[in-house]
Amino acid sequence: MVKDLSSLRDFLLSIHPVADPILDEYLSHWHHYQIPRKTVMTAPGEVERYSYFVLKGIQKSYYLTDSKQHIIAFTYPPSFSGIPESFFTQSPARYFLESITDSSFLRIANSDHVAQMARHREIETLFRKATEGLVIGLLQRYHEMMAFDMETRFRSFTARSPHLLQMVTHKDLASYLGINPTNFSKLINSVKI
Repeated sequence: MVKDLSSLRDFLLSIHPVADPILDEYLSHWHHYQIPRKTVMTAPGEVERYSYFVLKGIQKSYYLTDSKQHIIAFTYPPSFSGIPESFFTQSPARYFLESITDSSFLRIANSDHVAQMARHREIETLFRKATEGLVIGLLQRYHEMMAFDMETRFRSFTARSPHLLQMVTHKDLASYLGINPTNFSKLINSVKI
């Protein structure tokens, strides 16, 4: 547990500095959670009660339309996971969060997170900055999906996250990039990475 909390501490401090006593109090509300692969953590209509810090494993967020998955994100160590808009607003989720592999996390309940932000301005600032980073990443992804052709999206993805080519099925990666699986296979075989 000490090593895992140290990883979370380092991750949080890379976003924004927080005084040790305040950060220790905040970290005391995080608890271990483990799940096997292919576990739906949150489904549409459910409220995301926790924010997760990924210690091990890979997860995906996706919409389901006519039994087809439309993947919007992958999470893996060290990063946060969950359905952020549901967690922040405590409103029903509109898409799934599922583990791809066996996964372990530290997680905090929304009520504890909100209470700590209300109590400590430094924690609130930390998560404002984390949310700003999330928005910047989402806008970058939105720009790539709207403005780039499939080969440029593929090249951009492989430059940013080449390790996922070995960790996630090509079908899931094709869905994430908005590319037909056959075209994705052609790109894997023809584009130098």
